[in-house]
Amino acid sequence: MSSMSVPIQSSVSSPPNVSLVHLYLLRFGYLLLAVVLGATIWPAVLAHVPWPLSLSPWFSIADSELAALSLLSVFGIRYPLKMLPLLIFETTWKSIWLLCVALPMWASHTPIGDDVTQTIQACLMAVIFPFLIPWRYVLSTYALQTGDRWR
Repeated sequence: MSSMSVPIQSSVSSPPNVSLVHLYLLRFGYLLLAVVLGATIWPAVLAHVPWPLSLSPWFSIADSELAALSLLSVFGIRYPLKMLPLLIFETTWKSIWLLCVALPMWASHTPIGDDVTQTIQACLMAVIFPFLIPWRYVLSTYALQTGDRWR
């Protein structure tokens, strides 16, 4: 039985270089995410406070997801380009929430409670990430390069 090997094709062009200054800005963003998010989420996770029956289990799921995000951000300090999907995810979910939840509430003059106000503030803190992400690199690496083989 012989197996066929398929040569791995290199991409048409290599991803654009990201300057050292930009790499340090990315590292700052990951550090900010790890520290600020970690300082606000981990105390709630470690306290093991039982959720009242009136609250949805989604609160604990969100805290768990955000705790994981803060931990994974530490890897971004060492590997800022490899961990870019983390910043893209953070930017994307917060943008979706602001556009699909907060904006319609505001536009319809729905009363906004303290919990929603806090979430809006937390989401707006991510406004820095789109300016830190090297979008040419993202486009070149994730959209224009040949994808991984299927077989």
